[in-house]
Amino acid sequence: MNRRPCTALVRNTTLFMASLVLLAGCGAEVAGGAAVVGGLQAQQLRQAQQQQAQVVDGLKAAQAAGMARAASAGD
Repeated sequence: MNRRPCTALVRNTTLFMASLVLLAGCGAEVAGGAAVVGGLQAQQLRQAQQQQAQVVDGLKAAQAAGMARAASAGD
């Protein structure tokens, strides 16, 4: 009679520990996924900044060309 409660305790403890291990594994997978997403977002940010710089350069060039045309038209 004494062995059954002990066996149940061992079984329940084992199941609890197994559950913790599985949950910890899921947490690690989620953390890894978050790191990948963070890296992709950083890459997208760099690309957006490069595109913004190209647009600004294009606008500056267009403005300079417009000013040059206006100056030559005034002559």
